[in-house]
Amino acid sequence: MKKVIVIGGGAAGMLAAQAAAEAGARVTLLEKNEKLGKKLFITGKGRCNLTNAADMQTVMANVMSNPRFLYSAFSELTNRDIMKRVEDNGCPLKTERGSRVFPVSDHSSDVIAALERGLRKAGVRWELGADAAEILTEELSVPADDAGASGMNSAPLRKVTGVKTADGKKYAADAVILATGGLSYATTGSDGKGHKIAASLGHRVTDMYPSLVPLVVKEQGAAEMQGLSLKNIEIAVYDGKKEKYREFGEMLFTHFGVSGPVILSASAVIGPLLRKKELKLCIDLKPALTEEQLDQRILRDFSENLNRELRNSLSALLPAKMIPEVIAQSGIAPERRVHDITREERAALVRALKKLTFTLIGLRGYNEAVITKGGVSVKEVNPSTMESKKVQGLYFAGELLDLDAMTGGFNLQIAWSTGYLAGKSAAAEE
Repeated sequence: MKKVIVIGGGAAGMLAAQAAAEAGARVTLLEKNEKLGKKLFITGKGRCNLTNAADMQTVMANVMSNPRFLYSAFSELTNRDIMKRVEDNGCPLKTERGSRVFPVSDHSSDVIAALERGLRKAGVRWELGADAAEILTEELSVPADDAGASGMNSAPLRKVTGVKTADGKKYAADAVILATGGLSYATTGSDGKGHKIAASLGHRVTDMYPSLVPLVVKEQGAAEMQGLSLKNIEIAVYDGKKEKYREFGEMLFTHFGVSGPVILSASAVIGPLLRKKELKLCIDLKPALTEEQLDQRILRDFSENLNRELRNSLSALLPAKMIPEVIAQSGIAPERRVHDITREERAALVRALKKLTFTLIGLRGYNEAVITKGGVSVKEVNPSTMESKKVQGLYFAGELLDLDAMTGGFNLQIAWSTGYLAGKSAAAEE
């Protein structure tokens, strides 16, 4: 019976441990926190959007980095598979808008409890407060040519022998699965140690930065609308005149800029570019109306406020916090009387409503990011098994890898699928 050590008790680690035990291995799961699933507990604002119920082709289409690497993992464990596992272990699920899957209870703790029941059924032993510091290896005794017979790009020269924790405790192992997560929400244990361990074993770690994260705006006008939430708007992000992203939905103004669903999704697409240059954010506040229809709506509102100042005549059209900024971007004097406003000025007001513009200057930090973009290079991992191409018996799973997706449960599906494949592969007899 193979001994498998799983480092990291998050989504990927728990499923890897369960899969390895189900495949016949003796599994020990090491988690440095005081409980399993600490980051899982806060996902989906505490509700845990554990996957997306769309067809797997749609799931794949929402993967931003290295989607082809995931063909085998997604084939081994689909969204329906993880849903069945969770429900079979006592946590009923429901599907909401956008095919997002949540526990019926709306409590992420119920998902974690279901996963723990799965671990117990499979016979997994886990240790909390176990901070893995080093993966122990030794040189392979077989010639490099023989070691490379599996078709890997380069033959591994070392193999896994165990794990050493920060307090000096050693665990013997035939295989080790590294599933320590990325850098987002460091308070949950995602502190980058896994990347350092991977690098110490010869793996390349790609450039990393926050993703699915709020964006910083240059203009003070955004901060002055702090706390204002907008629904049914459409955003577009431009690099000069070239459109880079467009989406309809909800957003939020903050003390530093913008956040909310459409902004987080935008960050996954424009993040690499935004790290190099400023971009333009345009917000269509009335996407359901053409410019002509919006002009007619404004005329109706104006007809009821002919003797008022412009700043006091838009309350039926806009939230109070937004009126000063829209007027400022229209270029009309806020104290101008409505009956004096010209057709050209009204056209400028329509343009401001259809294209409220701000300058994006950066991403917020990891503590506000849903995921980490970048990680262990997938070029050095076998996609059919999740095994390292550099160290025999070393497997990777989850956010530690250079894999990320859009919001909506897709990132957790990556964790479940890569974790399952890594666990099943690690337990297989050679």
